[in-house]
Amino acid sequence: MDGGASPSEGGVDNDAILRTARADCDAPDLIDQLADGLGKGPFAVVMIFCSPATPFQTLVTGLQSRLGDAPVMACTTAGEIAMGAGYVEEQVVAMALPQRCFEAEVLLYEDLENLPSNEMTQRTIRARAELGARAPEMTEEFAFLMVDGLSMQEDRLASSLTAGLGPTQLFGGSAGDGVRFEHTFVALNGVCHEKAAVMALVRSTCRLRVFSVNHFTPTDLRMVVTRADPSRRLVHEINAEPAALELGRLLGKDPHQIDTFTFADSPMVVRLGGSHHVRAIKRVTEDGALEFFSAIDEGLVLTLADAAHIVDHLDQQLSELSRTEQPEAILACDCVLRRIEAEKRQLKRPLDDVLSRHRVTGFSTYGEQVNGMHVNQTMTGVAIYAPEAPCRET
Repeated sequence: MDGGASPSEGGVDNDAILRTARADCDAPDLIDQLADGLGKGPFAVVMIFCSPATPFQTLVTGLQSRLGDAPVMACTTAGEIAMGAGYVEEQVVAMALPQRCFEAEVLLYEDLENLPSNEMTQRTIRARAELGARAPEMTEEFAFLMVDGLSMQEDRLASSLTAGLGPTQLFGGSAGDGVRFEHTFVALNGVCHEKAAVMALVRSTCRLRVFSVNHFTPTDLRMVVTRADPSRRLVHEINAEPAALELGRLLGKDPHQIDTFTFADSPMVVRLGGSHHVRAIKRVTEDGALEFFSAIDEGLVLTLADAAHIVDHLDQQLSELSRTEQPEAILACDCVLRRIEAEKRQLKRPLDDVLSRHRVTGFSTYGEQVNGMHVNQTMTGVAIYAPEAPCRET
């Protein structure tokens, strides 16, 4: 049961398996609302998802002071997801994992552009071993990642971390900035960072299930990237033609009228490891190139995809996670383009109902990570179920 109700909603269940809380980002007592809503610790880790309108540094510093020794990881968002409400905006959403049922090791990876991949991997291996030695009785585990959504390092980061995680499944999201794409931040223990990532390695007595879903199926319409700048995720030519012009031709649209809504409506996928994954377009540049949210390279074959009904599809997928028992909560990273699609199609309210009914908490992202991949227009997450045996006393 959710232990994150604010005091005005009936108090906090301090025996709950996990806690959630939320507050308006401009509330004068924002820090108090969140800390009081989460209730009494100790916590293994606290996760904070902040509207970009939040005074971010002030928030994370103040919360760290209130929450004491608990590691507090935070990021800015392209929108928030609150348990019991679905998509919300201009809010701060928090989830805390009590030490009764969880143990965590939280790592900061700074200066991602210059941090060697082997160092990321080795640090991850050591942290996982230390966590296992500290909580050997907790056999369920996952890794949760927050990364600067404008760093353009997510692909290498996910690959390097996964190499050090062994069987532990990774999921996460790229921090957002609404739809401005100017500055995205992560934070750990009251300190704000850019060009950085924070990862929580979590072990638990609760049963866990990491998942990744999108609502697309590939069509027969394919195109080849013939000129690109992979370091900047830019595609200059498709099928040996200027990229925006060729995309407009293939979609039957004026290239000057291609915008974010077009990208949400007409996703492209690539085949990787036997499955198709979305490679979403962020924007058209002034010179007619296409800037992508994730890795791109010359020779890559892009396939136009058809979308299933986003509400029905998500309800079906999340219902599968509840087939035998409803999770206590789902922690999820959901691409901002999914939110944009729902709003454009006037499906936000029914999608809110699905997210609320399935007890989803999290944030809208600039991209998602699942194991060794950085993907787009996807929801990744973990379903957290009640433990079969009682949690430990703290």
